[in-house]
Amino acid sequence: MTERSTCTHKDGKVDGNKVSPNGKLQDEDKGAKVELGRKVTLLRGISIIIGTIIGAGIFIAPKGILRHSGSVGMSLLVWIACGVLSLFGALSYAELGTCIKKSGGHYTYIMEAFGPQMAFIRLWADLVAIRPAAMAVISLAFGQYILEPLFMPCDIPPSAVKLATAIGITSVMYLNSLSVTWTARIQIFLTFSKLLAIAIIIVPGMYQLFRGETRHFENAFDLGKVKLSGMPLAFYSGMYAYAGWFYLNFVTEEVENPEKTVPLAICISMVIVTSCYVLTNVAYYTVMSAEELLASEAVAVTFAEKLLGNFSVAVPVFVALSCYGSMNGCIFALSRMFYVASREGQLPEVLSMIHVRRHTPLAAVLILYPMTMLQLFLGDIYSLLNFMSFLRWLFIGVVVLGLIYMRYTKPDMPRPFKVPLFIPVVFCFTCFFMVFLSLYSDPVNTGIGFGISLTGIPAYYIFIYYHRRPKWLQRALDSFNRTLQIILEVVPADQ
Repeated sequence: MTERSTCTHKDGKVDGNKVSPNGKLQDEDKGAKVELGRKVTLLRGISIIIGTIIGAGIFIAPKGILRHSGSVGMSLLVWIACGVLSLFGALSYAELGTCIKKSGGHYTYIMEAFGPQMAFIRLWADLVAIRPAAMAVISLAFGQYILEPLFMPCDIPPSAVKLATAIGITSVMYLNSLSVTWTARIQIFLTFSKLLAIAIIIVPGMYQLFRGETRHFENAFDLGKVKLSGMPLAFYSGMYAYAGWFYLNFVTEEVENPEKTVPLAICISMVIVTSCYVLTNVAYYTVMSAEELLASEAVAVTFAEKLLGNFSVAVPVFVALSCYGSMNGCIFALSRMFYVASREGQLPEVLSMIHVRRHTPLAAVLILYPMTMLQLFLGDIYSLLNFMSFLRWLFIGVVVLGLIYMRYTKPDMPRPFKVPLFIPVVFCFTCFFMVFLSLYSDPVNTGIGFGISLTGIPAYYIFIYYHRRPKWLQRALDSFNRTLQIILEVVPADQ
């Protein structure tokens, strides 16, 4: 790591702020410490989890599970089972979040269990490919659906979608740079808006069901259509739809009373999401047959056109707001992982600095911006996601394996919240089974993704392990840190 530097002037100020007699930096207006405060309450924690889990998928294409499971009844059972399995994973992370009270999520837990090299490989894969591609995909969905009402019934020009997407990404980055409090408040609003959108689907659907519209549920468990060979793929689609329950663990240091708030927020969120997902699918089947659902490109829009008439125009707007909530929650959480990695000396030092007035990790928020924009306009995003989809479950499986490993290697570690051992064991087995499924079903793309992640090994030894850098390189790194520090008005966090 390079030495920390600040710009101190003759008048005793540091970049427009006062220095107290003990050398601590203080905000000129409030005299507050420059740090990330504990501003994530229970409601904000729930909004982060729900807001990032529920994206565009439940509104657009829940047909992957139906296609692979083969029947309406089996598809609903898969939705429920995936919700339970995701709850097992979330409870495992709740234990990790209460016994390791550091932000950073996967990165921090792998670091604690298996050391810095394994943690850096995870960080490298996230930074180079996984997160920019995932961010670009959800942002493209936002751009597509925010423009849908303006262009109906015509197709939207691809350039217009990318422009709207770029504006959406920029606004999310700006919001997260501006204020932690306002980011959390807007996340709460967006979470309630997407729950309202789901309610608009569930309530009319349940009304139809109670009126006796059950013809599409007849022979729901027709075993003649069930394909056992497709069930693993159905579970893979379902687990992907529930992904996001781990994001609160990325901001543990900013959670009020994390020992109680983290487990409670996770449990409440998973119950709400699972209930919403299952009831939304039941609502779809009250209006559409399995064949109609499989033929639809946007299930929620088809549902609204059949049942709600002109109000269906509002559905794309709700989908866009849902995508925006996922974008906002992802940036809020992921920036803390880069902040912690910088604090551990595995990323440039400026990423662990805080804005002197806004008290946000400005540099860590902005790090994904150039890579995301580059992939948006130049990269083949969807093929990259295919490469990386199995890595998500590989590393989550490694994290939960680390929990089991630390039960035996660190038995005296304080565990305010402790789950029965069978919960992480079942979830860990599920993760590695999905990794094996990826290797079996798509060995080429999986191999490419694995190869990209392995480039983190030489990167670790070049940038992290060997401390004797050439003097010219060290001077260049120091100059880079100082320049960005001055431009962004960031300083090291007060201890």
